Amino acid sequence: MTRLSADVPRPAAIATDLDGTLLRADGTVSDRTRDAFHAAWDHGLHTVLVTARPPRWVDRLADLAGSHGTIYCANGAFTYDPNSGTVTENFGFEPDLLQSIIQDLSTVDGIAMSAELPSGFWRQAAYPSTPPDGQTDEDGGVVAPLEDITEVAGKLLARCDRLDPAAFHRRIEELVGDRAALHVSTSDGLAELAPLGVSKSEALGRFVRVMEMTASDVWAFGDMPNDIPMLTWAGMGIAVANAHPDVLAVADGVTASNDEDGVAQAIEQVLRG
Repeated sequence: MTRLSADVPRPAAIATDLDGTLLRADGTVSDRTRDAFHAAWDHGLHTVLVTARPPRWVDRLADLAGSHGTIYCANGAFTYDPNSGTVTENFGFEPDLLQSIIQDLSTVDGIAMSAELPSGFWRQAAYPSTPPDGQTDEDGGVVAPLEDITEVAGKLLARCDRLDPAAFHRRIEELVGDRAALHVSTSDGLAELAPLGVSKSEALGRFVRVMEMTASDVWAFGDMPNDIPMLTWAGMGIAVANAHPDVLAVADGVTASNDEDGVAQAIEQVLRG
């Protein structure tokens, strides 16, 4: 079921989160969703993928990026061209700032950290390898001291099994202060740190400027708190039915869950006029 106002203007672009929103629970894209995207293109709508995932996780979704061919990764820190396999823009942490944050977070007992870089994934030995779907631990990243990083990092990630997620996130915010922004895109306690000013809405702002659109031309879909900035920025912010309560509270509309192809249902409704 999709609950959207009948008098909302038709969008010029569809922007969507991936995990928990566009992708089903098993990480796949349904035939219905692919068909809806193709139909959107046939009707002149642009599609944009905006995700917390790093570039190494999104190549298999390149066919959903549309004619613009861009995927905004790491909550907007990376602009990624899946056709060339390159990061074309990087709005990440400068090395000195990254190192100061790593040093402070290292005081948390039991913490394990990793960083997403344009060149790949760096992680401490205690941090899970998290290879992309369909791959093995051979793509588990570079296991090395994060203190050795000398390039701009798209985001810093941290886990801690010794604190419950809420307490861990509070501790992270206390230590980081105003040097970075905490993003929450999963329910398992993962803390994702991004540079201040980096968000999905900021990435979409770059997109609409290039395309000579405005925020009112965009419908955005999401499910987790890190999607809230783009949902409130867009002309129409739509939550999937399985979304976090904070997302449902700010959404302009609600579509069906990710496992029921909620984004596809909303696109089909748009195309029906």
